[in-house]
Amino acid sequence: MELLRPSSLDEARAALGNGSVALAGGTELVPLVRDRLVQVERLVDVRGLVPRGIDGTRIGAGTTLAELEASADVPDVLREACRLAASPQLRNMGTIAGNLLQATRCWYWRLDFPCWLHGGDRCHAREGQHREHAIFGNDRCASAHPSDPAAALLALGATVRTDRRELPVAELYRLPTDDDRTTATLEPDELILELDVPQADASAYLKAMDRKRYAFAIVGVAAARFGEETRIALAGAAPIPWLLDSLDDATPLAGTAYKVQVAKALVERARAALS
Repeated sequence: MELLRPSSLDEARAALGNGSVALAGGTELVPLVRDRLVQVERLVDVRGLVPRGIDGTRIGAGTTLAELEASADVPDVLREACRLAASPQLRNMGTIAGNLLQATRCWYWRLDFPCWLHGGDRCHAREGQHREHAIFGNDRCASAHPSDPAAALLALGATVRTDRRELPVAELYRLPTDDDRTTATLEPDELILELDVPQADASAYLKAMDRKRYAFAIVGVAAARFGEETRIALAGAAPIPWLLDSLDDATPLAGTAYKVQVAKALVERARAALS
């Protein structure tokens, strides 16, 4: 494996793809490479190249979770989602762009079972242990997206700017299909550069975990109010961050029905926090 340190974004873009992957904080990518879940020939170090910092509603892709948590300019829902996302050590290293592109924590996928998401013909979680898995969008793959900040940004209606386009954060994700088993819409050589994050009138993030701190969400609820409209998004509830319409649409598995009740309680608390 080779580590490349390009001197400009143009050099970085030229180096990406064809077995090359961008590296920033490394808290997500390095474990995946170590466990051979991601096959790479070259790591392209972009830490000094992508924007970093907070300027009004603009957030650089290289901004760490710790920096977002500490900034009074960041909406409450995003600050709290960053605070609850990981340990201080990981928050000091992990970038917001990397966090948005996290892989699932599904143990079947992480243990490299030949599951549907890996290109196989069945979802092992649907047939086996699935206590932490999805309650929406789970007809083919029951994995649950782990990113707390992604749910916050979805509730806020944030916009993502890459090196070639702008798109709503909702369009950064897609449910996997037979033709494309990935859950992100970025091209292999496409870089997230920054986010535009609207300021809500009020916002909150609540999270149920197996322990009090530094665990992935059983269910995370992000709520943001803009005037009379309130947007609710969920973490840990679907293969992608999920913009909630109604909990009545949930399709829990036998072992995840409890998550619907957890989500209902957290949504009620989040709405109350905004009033």
